[in-house]
Amino acid sequence: MKLTTIISIICLFGLSAGYSQELNCKVLIDHRQITISDPSIFDAMETDIAEFLNNRKWTNDDFQDDERINCNFLITVSSMPSIGVFEATVQVLSSRPIYGTEYETVLLNFADRDWSFPYVQSKPMQFNENSFKDNLSSLLAYYAYIILGMDYDSFSELGGGEFFQEAFKIVNNALQSNYPGWQQLGSNRNRYWLVENLQNASLQPIRSAMYSYHRLGLDVFREEPDEARNVIAKALQNIQLANRARPRSILTISFMDAKATELANIYSAGSPTVRKKAYNILTSIDPSKTDTFKPMIE
Repeated sequence: MKLTTIISIICLFGLSAGYSQELNCKVLIDHRQITISDPSIFDAMETDIAEFLNNRKWTNDDFQDDERINCNFLITVSSMPSIGVFEATVQVLSSRPIYGTEYETVLLNFADRDWSFPYVQSKPMQFNENSFKDNLSSLLAYYAYIILGMDYDSFSELGGGEFFQEAFKIVNNALQSNYPGWQQLGSNRNRYWLVENLQNASLQPIRSAMYSYHRLGLDVFREEPDEARNVIAKALQNIQLANRARPRSILTISFMDAKATELANIYSAGSPTVRKKAYNILTSIDPSKTDTFKPMIE
């Protein structure tokens, strides 16, 4: 083999070695609500779920190790209606770093109360983006795409659209499965409505606000805190407009659940006028969090 060819191969492997998958998810399963003869199955379940999320390539983009998206799946198993079938509630969280700091801001904080899935230890999970194979793989893939879409939206305006489309495709494939959480009817705070909101034109201002809030606000906060507060206040106005069009949508609720404490901290200092403006907007969007926001004007 020619020396130049060998060098080319070494360079190729050297370049590709630094790239990895997109997600860095931690999985924790709480099974204290049920009694089972061999609880080690939950250790295997944790490992299998984490490997499914973290080892699969979800995009065509190259991610460095330090660019992987941090996320958490907190799964509380509530019952086992039959052998190998589990019902659970799940808290899904994802975050992204703020430029020039060690701080990570929460992008997604979503409680899903409708997980029902079969799990057999050592049986590989099968996922096909074009058809429904099993509910656990569909649940995990759905949230992988939601997490990716939220992250991309925070770095470029409406940048996560293709991933929300993939998540909606999973919803459509799962509709006939009769598993809960995929249907339009019933709860308006399920997986169907979350991804519907993310693609709904009347709620698009929230997605645009995700970009200005993070990229134009938080990412410059350390250098220009007052300007960042002004930018974030404008982003909140967009969310307020969307909330007037679709009051208390699950997308708005999810945003407020993720950001309420952070916003209270952002506006704990700065111009009293801007702080009061932000307080009025936030309490009009989510009056239930008024106590969280009170320190902004004290």
